[in-house]
Amino acid sequence: MPSVDSLEALSAAISRFPAAAPGLEVTAEARAAARRSLASSGLLLLGEMHGVRENPLLIRALMAEFGLTSLGLEWPAGLTGTITAFLATGTLADHGWLWLGDGRITAGHLAVLAAMAAAGPLDLVLFDDFGSLGTGWPERDAAMARRLLAAVPAGGAGAGTLVVAGNAHTPTVATELGVPAGAHLARERPGAREIRIRYGSGAFWNLGPRRFGPVPAGAGLARLAEEDGGLVLDLPVASEATVPQRPLGTLRPGPG
Repeated sequence: MPSVDSLEALSAAISRFPAAAPGLEVTAEARAAARRSLASSGLLLLGEMHGVRENPLLIRALMAEFGLTSLGLEWPAGLTGTITAFLATGTLADHGWLWLGDGRITAGHLAVLAAMAAAGPLDLVLFDDFGSLGTGWPERDAAMARRLLAAVPAGGAGAGTLVVAGNAHTPTVATELGVPAGAHLARERPGAREIRIRYGSGAFWNLGPRRFGPVPAGAGLARLAEEDGGLVLDLPVASEATVPQRPLGTLRPGPG
């Protein structure tokens, strides 16, 4: 069931999702680099491909690994009230922004958020500024960075936020698309580092079914390591997430 279009089906998928963090191998060098990022900037960026079932499990594993309770997600900021109420009550209200279908929001994310909120403190920042969509990609990324900087404390002992977005938005330097949100963040918070998830094979859902490549035999655990000066989280096999999706013309933002 890769996509669902009703609250009933989405709630059922949330209830079925196994939200426990998976095994994650972290090298000593990568652990030290990530901790330096958090200590100096208060941020650790995670670049994902939307629509992968394992993404929220990796988020939970990284937050557990680094003792984090603050999470930023590239979800519409207008969903904040809806998600806050869901985490407090367990009941998910309808809202047009839930049904984008590009895989940033999945049943697994909602299950993992609920599990983390039940287990202890969880500070959640939804930072996509959909009001800037019509102004172009660079302006949208700048707006996302501004929202994060206003909401997330700077580095220091015990501080830190995992910031998760599509991997076009998390590089900490300019790219061929322009200046991504990660570069804006790194300019204002020197020392911020990006972890990029590298998907080896399998499937994902982004407005429809898509594939990375054939699944190899004997794939191992997810592993975070330093590679060529960057932080890479290898996920050997990805699988298709259950994604809430309705036709774009039917989406109507509800109260935020």
